[in-house]
Amino acid sequence: MYSLLKPFIFKIDPEMAHDLAIKSLKYNFLPEDIFKVQEEEILETKIFDTKIKNPIGLAAGFDKSAEVYNSLFRFGFGFIEIGTVTPREQYGNPKPRVFRLENDRALINRLGFNNDGIEKVSQRLQKNTPSGFLGINIGPNKDSENRTDDYLKCIKEINTFANYITINISSPNTPGLRDFHDHSTLRNLLKDITDFTKKNNIHKPLALKVSPDIAGSEIGSIIDSIKRFKISAIIISNTTDKNRENLIGTHKSEKGGLSGEPLSKISNDLIKKFYRETKGDIIIIGVGGISSGLAAYEKLKSGANLLQLYTGMVYEGPGIVKKIKGELIDILKKEKIKNVSEIVGTGS
Repeated sequence: MYSLLKPFIFKIDPEMAHDLAIKSLKYNFLPEDIFKVQEEEILETKIFDTKIKNPIGLAAGFDKSAEVYNSLFRFGFGFIEIGTVTPREQYGNPKPRVFRLENDRALINRLGFNNDGIEKVSQRLQKNTPSGFLGINIGPNKDSENRTDDYLKCIKEINTFANYITINISSPNTPGLRDFHDHSTLRNLLKDITDFTKKNNIHKPLALKVSPDIAGSEIGSIIDSIKRFKISAIIISNTTDKNRENLIGTHKSEKGGLSGEPLSKISNDLIKKFYRETKGDIIIIGVGGISSGLAAYEKLKSGANLLQLYTGMVYEGPGIVKKIKGELIDILKKEKIKNVSEIVGTGS
């Protein structure tokens, strides 16, 4: 069905198409059974000691304000991450701010954490209990006077609804946000967060989402901070505001974060570096350019324990999870692998 609708959808402004998708998902009539595949038990894995049916997750950015997460679970995702959510409602950057690069199977966005704010998100989560494993991605408001306080406000408000919380320090569309990658700045942020969670008796796994544009010399200090403050996972990676030289799409020079297939090798290479230095001791959630079973396989082999996608669903539609699951199962069976977790890091 999506292949028939796609030419018409792609004639619409990307952000308008996304808004229409959110509206339609509120009335999702597609039965969950049509997204299942045979022998899916080979994909069973764990996320923070909880068993999930597969390692394929939806990245933050699609359901920013917690409007349709339960409809999305029906597509077959093993877990879903909503957000990025900020303390106050935020419009984001001026439009147009999302651009398709169809020939590159990519997107460039400069949305700027547009969302309904933590209060509305909390109300939705309270009214509509998540039917699966849910992560909540949080960040500061653009005009915040104290960004650390913004993270703490979000954690306090939403921790009871989250299975894990992602600290987003890596969007290229909020000026100065990536400064948190600096060793001392990151250490201070994570110290404040862990002190706050201990003081308030909050026991939820924390993940840190990093930029793909970090220098190799920064990896060691990031790992040091993650280990010191017992952060449970690292998400590799957010969008890149570099790496435009090989793009062919009309909008390749637009300012913003690039996602999709051009990010695949970049994120895989970074995952390998983190995996080698952590020796598999830290959970890695791999993001960037996943739209096939082979792409998923390569990212897992690079060292990712779990996966997330977003742009791939824009190009493939809601059947993408079923497609990836089927193709990945075929690869695993051909390689005589009994469970997907066996391949993590084997190609790093």
